[in-house]
Amino acid sequence: MEPRINLFEKGQNAFKAMYGLGSYLAKSPIEKSLLDLIYFRVSQINGCGFCLDMHSKDLRAKGETEQRLYVMDAWRDTPFFTDRERAALTSAEALTKLTDNTVSDEVFEQASSQFTEDELVDLTVAVNTINSYNRINIAFRPLVGTYKVGDFGSH
Repeated sequence: MEPRINLFEKGQNAFKAMYGLGSYLAKSPIEKSLLDLIYFRVSQINGCGFCLDMHSKDLRAKGETEQRLYVMDAWRDTPFFTDRERAALTSAEALTKLTDNTVSDEVFEQASSQFTEDELVDLTVAVNTINSYNRINIAFRPLVGTYKVGDFGSH
């Protein structure tokens, strides 16, 4: 697909504002590897090729296994994810797919059993941030496959 707009040129000011969220999340007590896993799963749900390319490369560079990435779409059916990861993935999916404009009490309770209140806020901010990036990238179609690990620093 051809890019519609050069986001890295025309979107600099918009991205500067969004990078503030990335800087905030870089200081979160939530593990960076878990945030990257969430970014990957949400990007998978949204079908954002650019973000999938980026986060798969970041995850692999930090030691994530190919096996877990390959089965991410069916993570519930595998033994490869911890209870904390499962709670984060469940919450991320619920926030991304908002059914009936709500996150169920069951999903919230599962997340609350694994994350502090501060971490729940950060988890929600992380999911909303990657959803925003996904939608921007889907709208403007940056070239997929060009990302190199570390290109975007804190995000």
